[in-house]
Amino acid sequence: MIKSMTGFGRYETVTEEYKISVEMKAVNHRYLDLSIKMPKKFSFFEAGIRTLLKNDIQRGKVDVFISYEDYTENKLCLKYNSALAAEYMEYFASMEKQFGIQNDITVSALANCPEVLKMAEEPEDEDQMWILLSKTVEEAAKRFVETRKTEGETLKVDLLLKLNYMSEILDFIEERSPKILAEYRTKLEDKVREMLESASIDDGRIATEVTIFADKICVDEETVRLRSHIENTMTELKNGGIVGRKLDFIAQEMNREANTILSKANDLEISDKAIILKTEIEKVREQIQNIE
Repeated sequence: MIKSMTGFGRYETVTEEYKISVEMKAVNHRYLDLSIKMPKKFSFFEAGIRTLLKNDIQRGKVDVFISYEDYTENKLCLKYNSALAAEYMEYFASMEKQFGIQNDITVSALANCPEVLKMAEEPEDEDQMWILLSKTVEEAAKRFVETRKTEGETLKVDLLLKLNYMSEILDFIEERSPKILAEYRTKLEDKVREMLESASIDDGRIATEVTIFADKICVDEETVRLRSHIENTMTELKNGGIVGRKLDFIAQEMNREANTILSKANDLEISDKAIILKTEIEKVREQIQNIE
């Protein structure tokens, strides 16, 4: 299965107490770049979230957005700092002795001293919270990967069509190349006859000139290598997997062979086909950039 590097996925988990939403989207990137935006209270789980996502995603710039809503109303509790209250009382007793005044402190007065009593949020059950969060992340990632697979299959179909077209262009070049030599030999013989008029033609010299010309324009090696690259790319696409980097390298090699064919071309028809070939290779390479 071929996967695109662009994708989108979203999932929500809703209970009587919480709603956790995870949204994911991605664009092309040479490596895996995970950016996670989430509430501060989830920071403890970041490493676990990254581990979960790396099981399904190998490449791409992936933005993950996590939101959280708390439906509970009684999450606050009152905290009593007995050590601080005792310290206050020691100071009050000391002040009573120092200034000769009555220590008339009451419980309510002591409770109003800073930090003796304060409201605090009850701690979350981290294990339960992780169960809910990890489930939501996994489900969002599953939907995210499905969109990548769908787009990847579309890319594969289009790439195979382009590769088949490139093979047809190579068929034409391989069929046309021998004809160029025959045409060159005929033109050369006609030119020599015109120059020498009735004198006999040196077939050996003609053969030598044709051989030299053939060496200059021969693209047999290039077409064989290019066809091999095309077949290899087709095989990788059909086998699937994480093949984006490998296909990008093969596309670079295909472009080198096409450049050589164009530089050796001494025929307008082959030159035109080589230009079309280079254009198709560039299209293929652009689409390969989208493959994971």
